[in-house]
Amino acid sequence: MIRFYIYSVLWLMLFTATAGCSQAQSGKKPAAVLPEKVFTLPQIPPVLISPGDRASYLVAHYWDGFDFSDTTLIARPEITEQAFADFLDVLPHVSPDESVKALRGLMASASVDHTMLMYFTELAGKYLYDPNSPFRNEEFYIPVLEYIVSLPDLAELYKIRPRYRLELALKNRPGDVATDFTYTLSNGKSGRLSGIKSEYTVLFFNNPDCADCISTKAFIVGSALFRKLVLAKRLTVVAVYPDGDLSLWKKTTYPPAWINGSNPALSEARLYDLKAMPTLYLLDKDKRVILKDAPVGKIEEWLDGKGGWVGGIYDL
Repeated sequence: MIRFYIYSVLWLMLFTATAGCSQAQSGKKPAAVLPEKVFTLPQIPPVLISPGDRASYLVAHYWDGFDFSDTTLIARPEITEQAFADFLDVLPHVSPDESVKALRGLMASASVDHTMLMYFTELAGKYLYDPNSPFRNEEFYIPVLEYIVSLPDLAELYKIRPRYRLELALKNRPGDVATDFTYTLSNGKSGRLSGIKSEYTVLFFNNPDCADCISTKAFIVGSALFRKLVLAKRLTVVAVYPDGDLSLWKKTTYPPAWINGSNPALSEARLYDLKAMPTLYLLDKDKRVILKDAPVGKIEEWLDGKGGWVGGIYDL
């Protein structure tokens, strides 16, 4: 993953209202040289003082100086990919509507050339969709996918993967009621997600022999916050095995306070986006999605921030 020079973009552009440069004057006329290819950031008007206003201007005009017709820039990741990474880092500092507009504007500008359009489509997938990307953000990825699948002149071949990813991305988004499903316990009894009565529910889609799943399970078991919330019956952890090797699942142990169920049809039905294991969701008491496909540490952080609302949880 390319390095992200955040301070140069955020600190200087958002928090420094004035900037200037000077050149020493000499009596000699400088020799003409060809301009080096660099990414040029927009000059933010000095009248914009607040970080929010400066971020809005920067996002709206970020790509103004970029030549989308110059496909040689595709082979210069230190210019183009770095600029894209820094652009993504600024987006959380503006409103959702502004970020969506900026992302659609970027893709519209890139569509001047098919090769450039495909390049930025791949970059968006690498940074916004890849489970290992620190920039992973489905809400930013959705407008990119929507733009690609809506292009009337783009061959259907290039829309297959974006359309598939968009279908999954639009399911179980934050604020939506999570898709209901059944699960079967190891003793043969069954239950439904909608039947779980709890202020919070963590869906832990996992594979018993997946190394990341094992470490995530250990994290939850070792977390004092998770343990106290579960003991207080404020949080229910639902471990769900979505694949077909039930013998492997039955040999695996889970904490007795958890719900441990299986449903081999979940993967085939594509009710949830299970592109990697584990996949975790945090739901509220009405089974609305709070966090989708979130790292376990982020879920703990969110719950920790709600400690006061939970009410006396640390006094248990």
